Amino acid sequence: MNPNLKRKLLGMLMAFFLCFVAAAEPVQSFSRLPDHISMFSGQQGKLQLAMPVQAVASVDRPEVVQVNGSFHHAQQISLRNPIQLTSQQAGSAQVKLKLFGTIPLKTVNVDVMPELKVVPGGQTIGVKVKSAGILVVGHHLVHGGSGGKASPGESAGLKLGDLLTSMNGVPLDNVTKVAAIVDQAGKANKPLDIIFKRDGHEMRTKLSPAFDEQDQTWRLGLYIRDSAAGVGTLTFYAPHQKVYGALGHVITDMNTQTPIEVGSGEILQSNVTSISRSEEGEPGEKRAHFLKDSRVLGDVQRNTPFGIFGKMKDKPEHSLYPEPIPVGLSGEVRVGPAEILTVVEGQQVERFNVEIIHVSKQDAPATKGMVLRITDPRLIKKTGGIVQGMSGSPIVQNGKLIGAVTHVFVNDPKSGYGCFIEWMLQDSGVLPAKPDRPKNLKAS
Repeated sequence: MNPNLKRKLLGMLMAFFLCFVAAAEPVQSFSRLPDHISMFSGQQGKLQLAMPVQAVASVDRPEVVQVNGSFHHAQQISLRNPIQLTSQQAGSAQVKLKLFGTIPLKTVNVDVMPELKVVPGGQTIGVKVKSAGILVVGHHLVHGGSGGKASPGESAGLKLGDLLTSMNGVPLDNVTKVAAIVDQAGKANKPLDIIFKRDGHEMRTKLSPAFDEQDQTWRLGLYIRDSAAGVGTLTFYAPHQKVYGALGHVITDMNTQTPIEVGSGEILQSNVTSISRSEEGEPGEKRAHFLKDSRVLGDVQRNTPFGIFGKMKDKPEHSLYPEPIPVGLSGEVRVGPAEILTVVEGQQVERFNVEIIHVSKQDAPATKGMVLRITDPRLIKKTGGIVQGMSGSPIVQNGKLIGAVTHVFVNDPKSGYGCFIEWMLQDSGVLPAKPDRPKNLKAS
């Protein structure tokens, strides 16, 4: 046989073999085996490899996690059958699998937390936040005396999304402070010493105000803002910690699309007055207003990729659940029916049927945890699907709070993304965050 032809045939056979092995169920199940599992005390889970071989499963702390119901540190098992894990008490343990008792196969770290229950929300809330400084949202040209036009702020290197925190040593916690500082510097013909943040890093620059001949005043050549307001949905209330979570996604500035670093803020009661229905290519929205006698429900302390979080003194009104319900961690979420809680009129929270059509495997926090589709005819008739202002609506499955609605698919408004409640609870401080979590955008 021609040597070249022989090599080609051998290569084709090898490629076919590798594809066959990669597609085999044992290999597929092994690739899905997690490195880390979180469980609540008393909860059961399982590891499934579907491999027709014998192995030894060992656990360093059987008082925290039992393997197949045994208190022994090690035992002989068949990987053909699921490995049952039963959490006993709060703590951390390692489950190690060795083929034939000698060849290391997999180590799974298991964290067991005390049982947690929270009150699902669904209430529409008004959100008011002030940034921890003054946000640059645009540049504008100043008309100088010689007829020239320029933006002093742009010349000083300031960009959209920069957060000005200090001018000439004066902390900037309110936009009303700026005009007097700029006027004083302009009249003294001295540049402003500005401290600002960009991408989390503190930086400095010098900015020389320009005199606007048209308005007869000193200008920075910047459009600036220090606050934002909007409407969203409350996701949960943790009564023991007096902590809430809402929105399910970060609040960004509408002009720069940069996350707002929260200096202070509050959430208030809100009343849904009407809804603009979602259509293909054009998401709708809840129209709501803050009630004239709205009481403040809580403060805003954090703005993170998974929503806003803060303290709330009392259980919110209009809740569908008189008592807290269990939390379902990401590993418990399944494709299938569920329900969301939200308001479509006034302040009354209602249940609506949805179908979870995809669940992502997430060993670390990520925003797009699941894909859901609205199946409830009443909600489709009223809203057309998911609308703006519905983000944060709790998702409940099998009697457990598992996540929150976060985004709508623009071209298919009956479908959208949800995040796992586990990540929201970590950002709220109710659950401990993993050491490798990125820093949140916390209040200063």
